[in-house]
Amino acid sequence: MSVVPRKNPQGRKSTMADTRKSSKRTDEAVEGFTDEERAAMKERAKEVKAARKGSRSSKADKEGEVPAKIAEMPDHDRVMAEKLHAIIKANAPELSSRLWYGMPAYAKDGKVLCFFQGSEKFKTRYSMFGFNDNASLDDGNMWPTAYALEELTAEDEKRFGELIKKAVR
Repeated sequence: MSVVPRKNPQGRKSTMADTRKSSKRTDEAVEGFTDEERAAMKERAKEVKAARKGSRSSKADKEGEVPAKIAEMPDHDRVMAEKLHAIIKANAPELSSRLWYGMPAYAKDGKVLCFFQGSEKFKTRYSMFGFNDNASLDDGNMWPTAYALEELTAEDEKRFGELIKKAVR
């Protein structure tokens, strides 16, 4: 069996450079990440880089990052984030607070268990409180892992307290 070189439309033999040129993607063909998504990825990269360098700061300094990030939020998100932070600290003091993709998050044994995403983070119409797969929320074959929030009522606060206790088990 002989191999016949392919010819391109101009009648020339194809080269590796021609192949590389033809495989380039155009901006029109591929929709990229939003500005908000890119910003979150950059924040996460900074968090990982800081963790790799070793912890020169104390645990108290790291715990202070979350309240500082919450304080930067717009009023609507800030109020909910402050309430959730207090609920988490009251119901699961063993969780450590940290930033995760630039969002307030709470970890158990170094793994993020739950997080708060303000509506301004990705320009959504509601804020969100979510749990990762290491949260012990299993309830049959299906259970919620994220909650859309427009505001927190006293009943909601009580429910989140119960969910946090269950998630930490």
